[in-house]
Amino acid sequence: MISKSEIFGYTPDKKYTKSVAYFSMEFAIDQSLKIYSGGLGFLAGSHMRSAFELKQNLVGIGMLWKYGYYDQVRSLNGTMKSEYVQKYYSFLTDTGIVFPVEVHNATVFVKAYLLKPNVFNSAPVFLLSTDIEQNDSVSRTITNRLYDSNESTRIAQSIVLGTGGAKLLDILGLGTEIYHMNEGHAVPLCFYLYAKYKDLTEIKKRVVFTTHTPEEAGNESHDFDLLSKMSFFNGIADHEVKSMLTIEHNKLNYTLAALQFAKISNAVSAMHGDVSRQMWSGYEDICEITHITNSQNKTYWKDDALEKAFENNDDNALMARKKEMKKSLFKIVADQTGKIFDENIMTLVWARRYAGYKRADLITRDAVRFADLVADKKMPIQIIFAGKPYPEDYSAIDTFNQLFWNTLELPNVAVLTGHELGLSAAIKKGSDVWLNNPRLYREASGTSGMTAAMNGSVNFSIPDGWIPEFAKHGVNSFLIEPADRALSIAEQDTIECSRLMDVLTKEVLPIYYNKPDTWSKIVKTAMKDVAPAFESGRMADDYYKKLFNAEVKISEFAR
Repeated sequence: MISKSEIFGYTPDKKYTKSVAYFSMEFAIDQSLKIYSGGLGFLAGSHMRSAFELKQNLVGIGMLWKYGYYDQVRSLNGTMKSEYVQKYYSFLTDTGIVFPVEVHNATVFVKAYLLKPNVFNSAPVFLLSTDIEQNDSVSRTITNRLYDSNESTRIAQSIVLGTGGAKLLDILGLGTEIYHMNEGHAVPLCFYLYAKYKDLTEIKKRVVFTTHTPEEAGNESHDFDLLSKMSFFNGIADHEVKSMLTIEHNKLNYTLAALQFAKISNAVSAMHGDVSRQMWSGYEDICEITHITNSQNKTYWKDDALEKAFENNDDNALMARKKEMKKSLFKIVADQTGKIFDENIMTLVWARRYAGYKRADLITRDAVRFADLVADKKMPIQIIFAGKPYPEDYSAIDTFNQLFWNTLELPNVAVLTGHELGLSAAIKKGSDVWLNNPRLYREASGTSGMTAAMNGSVNFSIPDGWIPEFAKHGVNSFLIEPADRALSIAEQDTIECSRLMDVLTKEVLPIYYNKPDTWSKIVKTAMKDVAPAFESGRMADDYYKKLFNAEVKISEFAR
């Protein structure tokens, strides 16, 4: 059996001795470990890195996806294509631990691998796989790919993560005191704990929860009878589950269940906290929803030379380094698209998951103004789009493809593929302006703008998610005024596109080209304001203070 000293390789700091297990479907810790899709994973990866830096008594529990999420490549004509290629990792430690979990009234064997802290300077992370010879061919596919589109497979993945992860912790004997669910995917761990303790209050003492989704409809739910058939409830009778939880229309909502099992929960920005409390206000017996604003690990994301120039208040060195980083990014642009970008031209980037509400194509909505923008010779602009949609989100894939076709002949607009940690770092380092234009209240937090600011890229954003806690228009960022929410979606999009264009053409571009000293000051102010307030060391410390060590009186659990 692997020892605790082998798992951690360090002695936890006295401030963080409470033993915590952090359950997440995805962790973006390093480009080479392809077990993540986007923001949720980026957040979890930064949390693991800061937990390591702070020497916290915390382990991650995740999944070893055989094919990762998917590889974003191009079809023969340049449009987007999803590929699935098996991944191999020599840097993971085979713990030798194999144990059974019940899925669909059958035994599925789960194997545990360990990412040790010294590999990528992260807290230890256990990764679970069913792709082992003890299982039949169907059971082996449970851990094939992240967020499988097959409903039964998705449910099975939650069982392996939640029930399997909780069972592994018992096998390891780590004395886990707090079980933290990063999103609701791991909610089966609560049924495992209920089977163990036979007491709901015992679960509530131990479970905390982070919600990331600002829409009720966007929170995962499944038919109760299907979950029961799939062994989701770990042997607990259906009537007992229904007596503990709110089941509406014979469906179990993962987020609602987690809010009813946990002693305390957090939203991921101040605005998201308000949205979440309102969203779930009609339900009884849910825990308190506080907020801990998401953040990113500066050690991982920053550029050392840029940081040194910033610390020395050396504007010439800072801007010179920025141009060097732009040159590095533009090599990727040229390699992928055959387009040559100029480091002396302002470069705007939109890069995040392609999804309808994130509006990748908002800047192109007014075709005439967009054509004028990209043709302007006096104040030229270069634009880069990047991001990975869900592989079955055909509307989002169509947006990607339409952007590709509509800008194919424009030498200063590029649509990139392969938006993972490596490319994400390159475009943050190489961009001047970081565009974020979701529909208001739809982005729970968003963290890409934080790491952009750490690398001298100025946020240009709708005031959603974390942005209201950071942004000062014209001082450390630029804001797009939201349209009246009473208007139709189409009207909102039209107005916000117009306002985006107005700020870009009348403020952002003129300052960049005509007032370089002012631009430099905005860049430096953003770098100063973003850390430590939005650095994940602050966040990881907050999780211990506000969530893991939260004292909640048992009387608060009374029904």
